[in-house]
Amino acid sequence: MSRPLFILLAISWIAQSVFAQQTFNLSQLQWHLTNSYGNVSIPASFPSQIHLDLYAAGIIGDPLYGMGDFDQLWVQRANWTYSTILSGLDTPLPSSVWLVFEGLDTFTHIELCGQEVANTDNQFRQFFFEVSSIILQCQSELTLSLNFGSASAIVLDIAKTGDGKLIILTFTGKIYMRKEQSDFGWDWSPAFAPAGPWKQAFLIQLSTAAPLYIHNALVDIYREGQMNNLPPDQTKPFVFNASLDFFGDLPTGSSLYLELKDSSNKTITETQLDGISHNNETITGHTTIDSEMVELWWPNGFGSQPLYYATITIRDVNLDPFAVVQRRVGFRTVVLNLTPISNDQLALGIAPGSNWHFEVNGHEIYAKGSNMVPPDVFWARVNETKIRQLFNSVVMANQNMLRVWSSGAYLPNFAYDIADEMGILLWSEFEFSDAEYPTDPSYLANYEAEAYYNIRRVGHHPSLALWAGGNELEAIELAFFFNPTNPGTVLKQYQLVFEELLIKCVYANVKSISYIPSSTYNGYLSLDFDSIRPQLPRYNNRSSPDALYADTDAYSDNAATAFDINSYPVGRFADEFGIISMPSLESWQEVIPEDQLSFDSAQVLHRNRHYPFGASGSDDDLSRAGIAVMTDGVKLWYPRPYKSDPVANFSAWAWSTQVYQADYYAHQLAFYRRGSGMRERQLGVLYWQLEDLWVAPTWSSIEANGRHKVLYYSAKDIYEPVIIFPYLNDTTQKLEVWVTSDQWESISGVAQFSWFDLAGNELLLPGDSQSGEAGTNTSSFETSFNVGPINSTRVLTYNNISALFQTTGTTSISAVSINNAQPWRGSSQQSQYTHTYWFHPTSLANCDLLDPGLNLTRGQLQADSGDNSPNKGTASQQSVTFTVTAQKAVAAWVWLDYSSSQVQGLFDNNGFWLNKAESINVTFMVYNDWTGDGSWINSVVVRSLYDNLVD
Repeated sequence: MSRPLFILLAISWIAQSVFAQQTFNLSQLQWHLTNSYGNVSIPASFPSQIHLDLYAAGIIGDPLYGMGDFDQLWVQRANWTYSTILSGLDTPLPSSVWLVFEGLDTFTHIELCGQEVANTDNQFRQFFFEVSSIILQCQSELTLSLNFGSASAIVLDIAKTGDGKLIILTFTGKIYMRKEQSDFGWDWSPAFAPAGPWKQAFLIQLSTAAPLYIHNALVDIYREGQMNNLPPDQTKPFVFNASLDFFGDLPTGSSLYLELKDSSNKTITETQLDGISHNNETITGHTTIDSEMVELWWPNGFGSQPLYYATITIRDVNLDPFAVVQRRVGFRTVVLNLTPISNDQLALGIAPGSNWHFEVNGHEIYAKGSNMVPPDVFWARVNETKIRQLFNSVVMANQNMLRVWSSGAYLPNFAYDIADEMGILLWSEFEFSDAEYPTDPSYLANYEAEAYYNIRRVGHHPSLALWAGGNELEAIELAFFFNPTNPGTVLKQYQLVFEELLIKCVYANVKSISYIPSSTYNGYLSLDFDSIRPQLPRYNNRSSPDALYADTDAYSDNAATAFDINSYPVGRFADEFGIISMPSLESWQEVIPEDQLSFDSAQVLHRNRHYPFGASGSDDDLSRAGIAVMTDGVKLWYPRPYKSDPVANFSAWAWSTQVYQADYYAHQLAFYRRGSGMRERQLGVLYWQLEDLWVAPTWSSIEANGRHKVLYYSAKDIYEPVIIFPYLNDTTQKLEVWVTSDQWESISGVAQFSWFDLAGNELLLPGDSQSGEAGTNTSSFETSFNVGPINSTRVLTYNNISALFQTTGTTSISAVSINNAQPWRGSSQQSQYTHTYWFHPTSLANCDLLDPGLNLTRGQLQADSGDNSPNKGTASQQSVTFTVTAQKAVAAWVWLDYSSSQVQGLFDNNGFWLNKAESINVTFMVYNDWTGDGSWINSVVVRSLYDNLVD
């Protein structure tokens, strides 16, 4: 008999292709949200999360305003149900009907027509269920309901009977669920524990003509003979391996066909795939593609990002197509090289141990980037525009890599698409936190299914750079649980999940990507692909005391050593470091009332979650200790703001903490970059962290509303391809100036040095030697240099900077710069590089800063166009150029600011120094002009550190 079949008359079926099954997007239905108390029944969106629908309906206020995370705890403690009616046409039932859920957060009970469909317990998996029999038996309306249990309540119950030996942080029990771990709070995140259908869902109708549905597809492109974690032979052709996951029936004799086109729609190849195999509802095949047929994809700063369109068709025995999937792909190899340091490398002065660097298309690269946390508390409202603007900021800041931190969520497909276009390498991680996880069979099966799905979902993206097992896990093991001769329960659990299970998931699916079990990793002693534990971990097994094996992850809140290069860790790669700062006044004003604009207010204290190691007392006491990390640094190194207006004083202090953070990061970033030419051969740095998801004191460089902190521009400056930087050894008082390049060819140029007083007058300083050292009685000094590929070279030394200035009795500053540096003779590259950095041997807190007499000239709104537009790919392509001039004296940390209620965008430069009579042009790239007429330009103002001294 026929039954009512779930299609609204006003909505048409969506066909993926002319021969595909029918697919209906459930977001086009009318949804309702109710709670377990029976006092809420409101219209709902889909996809969505509960807080968002309650806010849209006026049931709650903005969750991110004020104390929303505390006041709205009742939301996460209740059970909530999303429901809709699948109604419409009387249609004969097709061969089978399925529900496909791309993401359910997290503990979900699914019913259709009052009958149980399934229960789910993993935010990160795709789920699909056949519901044909339920529809046939249904005698009433086809009501689809999704009941979401309270994750915080459920796991607290589970934790009561869980393994008490498991180490956890912040929220007891979060390890017992496969849900975003930072949903339960972090030192930069609130604890909303949201729930709901956070991704799309579909209803699929299969038929005789379309007997299956492709629900996931892996495309793995690698060099012939390539194996994970090992550099491949770049002379070999590419292998194109396609593996399609489906449900339904695969006709006997089915085959796979590939059509590959470039961005201009030119066909590169059309071919039947070889080696067809199918099992467990997967069909796989491969072919080879000669390197000459395609262009290589490169990360930002190293080349272009050509992308190709692959259409993979399943055909029956008569070669008639009946299912198709399309993926946009790129051709590249990327390897995390952890091989032992070779004799040739030792001969170059590189420390013994192992490599720890990325290679793209056979070339070592210096990875420059940051750590990405979830871009919003509520993933359901993260869209392409938000990610495109965020990634545009990454590219504009000279970054080529983001580490997608592993206690958030896997990035959506569109984020990888944008990274592919922009040349951003994505170090990706499985979502396991600073903890150890249960290893009961049901948990292991859940981990495996999650890993398989996500590895295969994003495997075709050329931006995918790495799979890591989790966050800081090996470091935790070595610090607390390591016993090489008698491993305990926790170490065994770590080994089972991260050294056996997840690595198997990666190696079984792809050959193009490297795997490490932990973001901090000492590497392996041996690599055996036939072993159940393919990487035999090194742990603490060192060949010699001076050998280096690992990346570094280190933090310090000590303001006294903030700029002491002896306090920075030495390693092969730096994947985390940082210090917190305050968001800007504009951001604070969006989330707290004016009477709370104080460092010691209840709401500011509530939002600070960074509690320094060793701090004690109440929550407020702990928060004050965290805030003191920032203010102590300002007091020690910069002029303190003294404003009679409390809001102006709050603003000046907030901005000053950003200056301290930016200064701190610049020194440490430069230190790591110089390491490319030191014995450690350091080849990458990713600072913590890129962006915020709420307004609070954090490590971010971009605030929650998209405003860029001073740090963003400071890091951008140090991430220039060729830089000059002064390094002061606090112990010896030796000052060395180095030039560093991340280019693949030698760079030659001229380095210039000048000393000034704060009024901008050039000084004469006694030197201590000749030829490559500071010259005698020289105020300006220059020398030629040549720096090798991805390397550093010392260009100037002052053997005792403190003694030098004791003889002058003058507060002095130095400008070091390189001009017109260019690739070595005979190079095919035509680029030229300039860079300037200002050095002050005395804390600015102890300097008598002078009024620089800053003058700001506002330009006119201009339309950007063409491929050279810095705003390419963003919502708006307009810009304005401002000119800043220091008319009276040296200006320290010049800062242009704007009203974020009027405009959103990005300066191409900010947070810089100016000498007396020096001018600089700064361009603001507009994302959104909410004034509609460009009148926001009049809201732009300029300040410097001197303004801290002016009421």
